[in-house]
Order: sequence, then structure tokens, then C-alpha cells
Amino acid sequence: MTAYRRRAIVLLSGGLDSATTLAIAVQQGFTVYALSFRYGQRHAVELAAAARVAKALGAAEHRTITIDLAAFGGSALTDHTIAVPEAPSTGIPITYVPARNTIFLSYALGWGEVLGARDIFVGVNAVDYSGYPDCRPEFIAAFERLANLATKAGVEGDAFRIHAPLIEWTKADIIRRGVAAGIDYAMTVSCYQPDGEGRACGRCDSCRLRRDGFAGAGIADPTRYQ
Repeated sequence: MTAYRRRAIVLLSGGLDSATTLAIAVQQGFTVYALSFRYGQRHAVELAAAARVAKALGAAEHRTITIDLAAFGGSALTDHTIAVPEAPSTGIPITYVPARNTIFLSYALGWGEVLGARDIFVGVNAVDYSGYPDCRPEFIAAFERLANLATKAGVEGDAFRIHAPLIEWTKADIIRRGVAAGIDYAMTVSCYQPDGEGRACGRCDSCRLRRDGFAGAGIADPTRYQ
């Protein structure tokens, strides 16, 4: 295996799951290149959190790409006229951002091909999650097939692998693993509607899942709440 094969792209939102995923990639011996997006989301504090995480966990490089998913809207995270729900809902919630993970992984694929990095890590989870279709194992497997059909590297036999190490873990499992890896979760932001100082609302679905995860893990919640 060449040195290039030990490079990995990690999608980094600044939240709890992506921070844990980055730590896992580092522990597995990869030189990590972190990739974040300014995509028209409600707030920028998660990008500041992503920068903190990338630095703290030793990413070789951290890039933030600007794209405009708010141009299409359709999600409470990109359209300020749609309220962020504060009660559990059924079905796919309005916080789902259309095609977001497909777009993010496509950018990671492009950067990975240029860098010679054939491993891409994403912190999706299909157990304690909000019901998004692009967080399922079927999606990850399908994107990996696409990656190897759509790229020069894949066609020439230098295959990509999409890693989703958290996909079958509970939120409590994720937190235990991260704490064991030395992650300070106080530097992460998971809330859908934090204030300008990065303090969580404590009411949205993401806050509920995060709070329940710390309770389930038996670990004190370091989140700063409004």
C-alpha cells in the first residue's frame, strides 16, 4: 500500500458524529483531510466548531467549500421561513436537506481523486438519527458503487471505499467511543438552531438525540445550552 492509500477525506460538520468519525479515521492510521461546507445553513457556528475539531484532532488539512443549497430551499435548515420543529415528528422531517449527503460525498470524491485518497469517511447513523434517507446503509453502498463507476481511479481499478463507521451505533455508543478517544465534545455543535455564541436550543430533534445519548452513555453532557 502506497502512502497515498493512507490518505482519507472526512466529511466534517462540526457536530458530535463527524468529530467521532474523524477521530476513528486518525486512529486507523489515515492522514486525514477534513471537508466542511458553507451550504446556506441557518448558522455559521458549526463551521467554527468544525475548524476547532479539525485542529484538535490533527487533520492534515481542513477545507470549507461554499455552495448554495439555500437557492432551492425545501428544508428548515436552509429556508428561514420554515420553522425548525421542536417536537418529534413522523416520517422524514422538514430538517432533511434535499440531496445534501449525495452532494457532499461527490465533493469528497472529487478531492479524493485529486489527492490520491481512496477512502472517504462520513458520520451518518441509521440508529439514533432523524430519519434521513441518505443516512442508511443502502445509500452508502450505492454511493460506493457510483464512485467506482464514475471516476478515472475507479475504472482503472484503484477503488474508492466509503466508510460509515457509526452507521449501526447508538448515540450512546458513539459518545463512549469518542470519549475513549479523548474527544472534548464541548467543542462540537449539533443544534439545528444555536445562538450566535454556539449555545444549543435544547429543544430541536438534534439536541434531543444528543442529550439522550449522553444520558444513555452515563457521561455528563458538556453542551452549552441557551
